[in-house]
Amino acid sequence: MKRSREKAAAELFAALYPRLAGWCRRLVDDDETAHEIASEAFTRLWARWTSVSEPRGFLYVTAANIVRDHWRKLERERKAVQRATVEASVRPPTEQTDPSVRLLVQALPERLRIPILLHYYADMPIREVAVLTGRKEGTVKADLHAARELLRAHLRRSLDHIQ
Repeated sequence: MKRSREKAAAELFAALYPRLAGWCRRLVDDDETAHEIASEAFTRLWARWTSVSEPRGFLYVTAANIVRDHWRKLERERKAVQRATVEASVRPPTEQTDPSVRLLVQALPERLRIPILLHYYADMPIREVAVLTGRKEGTVKADLHAARELLRAHLRRSLDHIQ
């Protein structure tokens, strides 16, 4: 029993790890961090191996959550550096005008962020996103539309501010 479990896990790892790590790489823009996130997702899957019915979905949702935590940490660090810089100078703080799509996706509410990450960054069809999130396909489509509209509006504001 243990041997077949290990064999199944090894086969799953060989089949999914490269794509999962590549997906994480696009989200975090760093090879080492992407591999750490993908490895952590597999570690968490292994810990719950017998209770997870959809390993691929579990891996992507888990990785998305770890990426979100990574983004939050980076944002806290950025704010701390910004505060230190502002405190060291006399001039008032300037508004953040970086229209980075990654930062904008990070700022989306989780209800909208997870479908965006799964559909656009992991190339999952809407049907599969619906299954993984426990939502109807129409709801996923509406969430994707709402997320795109929020991103579009924020990008417009950011670009108008820069010009």
